[in-house]
Amino acid sequence: MSKLYLVGIGPGSGKYLTKEAVDVVNSSEIVIGSKRALNLFPDMGAEKIELNAQNMGEMLKLAVSKAAEGNMVALLSTGDPGFSGLLKSIQKIKGNLSVEVVPGISSIQLCAAELQIPWDEANIITMHGKGFSSRLLPLLSNGRPTIILPNTTIKETVNYLIEKGIDPKRASAVCENLSYENEKVVKTSLEELLGEKFGYMCVLVVY
Repeated sequence: MSKLYLVGIGPGSGKYLTKEAVDVVNSSEIVIGSKRALNLFPDMGAEKIELNAQNMGEMLKLAVSKAAEGNMVALLSTGDPGFSGLLKSIQKIKGNLSVEVVPGISSIQLCAAELQIPWDEANIITMHGKGFSSRLLPLLSNGRPTIILPNTTIKETVNYLIEKGIDPKRASAVCENLSYENEKVVKTSLEELLGEKFGYMCVLVVY
């Protein structure tokens, strides 16, 4: 039966894969994902197709066409497909194709757990694939912690906030490389974050 599965693979570590994600991938004929995502399934027997930032659009169309041809296709999406994942992109091109979403654990959830933030009481916003959203600044004044998936470096994001009038002393935190062995959590003020070095796999929280 032809179907495209959008499979959430969690924040990166295999221990956060759901059993359903593993079962779907192991049952699929074709699995498409980033190298990092494919490496989470070393024993699968499916045909593997690697995607990256440069061929993303092409590979998403390929996933749809392969499923439409009668194959069971798993498309791997970091975190959860419905939050800063591949769901929106697939909905634009799937036509009448049957798509099933297998949810995963987002880095947002992991960050909230690490910092013990009830995330149903937090502002949650993603900058992935966007510039600085006009929605961001008003959120920072409503009394709730704001959990941000940045589109730029932490330094650039913090500088933007300070330039827009957010108090440099504002309490904040960065969760980097969540679920990996080199995971790091820094809790400090916004201005102190400017003296830290972070990679690109980060979640920023402003309290």
